[in-house]
Amino acid sequence: MIYTSESIEKVVEMFSSLPTIGRKTAQRLAFYLLKQPTEFLEKFSESLTELKQNVRFCSLCHNFTEIDPCPICSSGKRDESIICVVEEPTDVVAIEKTNEFYGMYHVLHGTLNPLDGITPEDLKIKELITRLGNVREVILALNPSVEGEVTTQYLAKLIKPLNIKITRIAHGMPVGSSLEFTDEATISRALVGRIEVH
Repeated sequence: MIYTSESIEKVVEMFSSLPTIGRKTAQRLAFYLLKQPTEFLEKFSESLTELKQNVRFCSLCHNFTEIDPCPICSSGKRDESIICVVEEPTDVVAIEKTNEFYGMYHVLHGTLNPLDGITPEDLKIKELITRLGNVREVILALNPSVEGEVTTQYLAKLIKPLNIKITRIAHGMPVGSSLEFTDEATISRALVGRIEVH
């Protein structure tokens, strides 16, 4: 049912189709935009168009970029012998924020999920294997989900015959959390991945 105008409803529908944005938030955003000057809306619209026109995949790591290869792949300060495999470009951002990793990345753009029909051919797995010539370590940094586990095991089996060290990121208790409110799988992983205290 339309309470205001068709134009507002169209914008609300568009915003509410975005991840994590419900209808109420979408309405707030639509009303916020209505209060803005025309110049702001023009810049907003232009930035969305430029986003789609200018951003593409890096031909090496498949992260989002405007230049090819991306700034990470073209940096002479990165260790090319270590590749960290992640699911999505947002994972690269999360790892880069830590300032702890100085190797290269490879973005799969998803995980294996036979139930949804996502097979190895749908991911950037073939491209990963072709990059492993001079690599000494592959870090599998996939999310601790069922699909992430399946993909991790699949990649490990593919890479193992190449005599490359295969590691995975540790999974466990997040800082600031409480055992009482942590799920069993996370606690189990934390116990298995425990480290010696010095």
